[in-house]
Amino acid sequence: MPTVTMERVEMFSAAHRLNSENLSVAENKETFGKCNNDNGHGHNYVWKVKLRGEVDPVSGMVYDLAKLKKEMNLVLDTVDHRNLDKDVEFFKTTVSTSENVAIYMYEKLKSVMSNPSVLYKCTIEETPKNVFTYKGN
Repeated sequence: MPTVTMERVEMFSAAHRLNSENLSVAENKETFGKCNNDNGHGHNYVWKVKLRGEVDPVSGMVYDLAKLKKEMNLVLDTVDHRNLDKDVEFFKTTVSTSENVAIYMYEKLKSVMSNPSVLYKCTIEETPKNVFTYKGN
């Protein structure tokens, strides 16, 4: 059977502050610069989900897009218009870098998908110039 990749794109807005409990105040400021501002800052993130799999001979699809949209919305509800560090349990113990946002989004989506075996990668665009991709382990 032919293998096809498919991609769905969503957007969300969230605030965060780059700060590690394992660094001193001075080290946090040096490491994260203006992103360590006490009041935090926000982004309008772009989230791209890419699936890869064989085309089902009956449905003609790799995955039902309507189902993927619902599953992605379950994940989006955990981050959209939230303060990542305060509202998302994962980031209470993990620095909310975009690398870690990509990991979180991938793992959270994988946990709600009806067929997670087709999940290939998640990409987070923090800005058009800063893009982070996680493909899982």
